[in-house]
Amino acid sequence: MKALVYHGPRQVSVDDVPDARIEKPTDVLVRITSTNICGSDLHMYEGRTDFEQGRIFGHENLGEVVEVGDAVDKIAVGDMVSAPFNVSCGHCENCEHGLTNYCLRANEPGLAGAAYGFADMGPWPGGQAEYLRVPWGDFQCLRLPEDAREKQDDYVMLSDIFPTGWHAVEMSGMKPGESIVIYGGGPVGLMAALSAVTRGAAQVMVVDRHPDRLRLAEQIGAIPIDDSQGSPVDQVMELTKGRGADRGCECVGYQAHDPQGNEDNADTLNKLVSSVRFTGGIGTVGVFVPQDPGGPDELSQQGKARFDFGNFWFKGQQMGTGQAPIKRYNRHLRSLIAADKVKPSWIVSHDLPLDGAPEAYKRFDAREDGWTKVVLHPDQTA
Repeated sequence: MKALVYHGPRQVSVDDVPDARIEKPTDVLVRITSTNICGSDLHMYEGRTDFEQGRIFGHENLGEVVEVGDAVDKIAVGDMVSAPFNVSCGHCENCEHGLTNYCLRANEPGLAGAAYGFADMGPWPGGQAEYLRVPWGDFQCLRLPEDAREKQDDYVMLSDIFPTGWHAVEMSGMKPGESIVIYGGGPVGLMAALSAVTRGAAQVMVVDRHPDRLRLAEQIGAIPIDDSQGSPVDQVMELTKGRGADRGCECVGYQAHDPQGNEDNADTLNKLVSSVRFTGGIGTVGVFVPQDPGGPDELSQQGKARFDFGNFWFKGQQMGTGQAPIKRYNRHLRSLIAADKVKPSWIVSHDLPLDGAPEAYKRFDAREDGWTKVVLHPDQTA
């Protein structure tokens, strides 16, 4: 089969690889029809992780079931399904508590949590390929409605970024009628903004410096804040009459840069603490890592950050962190899409065949204007 393979920093190609296949009775084999390039893929693409050469990218996956193992009895051939990026067994202690983002069986002993095509998240090949093996298929696969083929660009967001944005808002503790500031206007930040609007926020502010992202935020009623035009903290304070936002979301991660191009993994975290009111809450879904050999200084290389804990403590704030448990949210969000209450595909800038992936990675990584979200369709030809 064809798949997008990693060969080193900023070196990827579409290669012939061994076909994905049923390996255990609980497996489901999916023919991938839509798979997204995610901002977190760029950490690996840029060589900022220990992602091994020869591995296949892709953790935001949707497609048609073409084969099921003998022990699968819920999912059937022909079903259109979304595969959560969290690979999870469904019956370990964490999964039974709804913490499918920290499955105890899907990774090597001592590590909780797994994902398709992701560094340090188990051996699972990614779905930027023609086929994907989904383990524990009855538990993992979310069946999609009859309109799934026509609305793939919406439903494919269920595998990661829509539930992840929702999770950021959930962890912030936001209630209807409150204000929220979101640092990062990439796909996840925009999904957090969509989630906040959907959940009844009175005021949604999105901080970024890329005009195309800020325009998209404005389209759903969020207030765009360009941090290249002045302190985002000052702008938030002005918009909230000096009080600060009730809640905040961190949707950038450890490769955060200030407007001058200086990398600082604590930059957005510290600005959030300053932007959010006393006793407010923060949800952090941007990726942070225990070790970052490519970091700009010794501290960041150790996965540590100069976090302003004193101000955080003084303000009595709370923070939730970690990857989203996709299965906690994806059924409800599927229903919102099916009922045309939300349309997450508004962020999609490009629908491309799999062969277009190497160029798309290059342009998305460069943050070229207009490249906001790329959906790859391995079943299509150029």
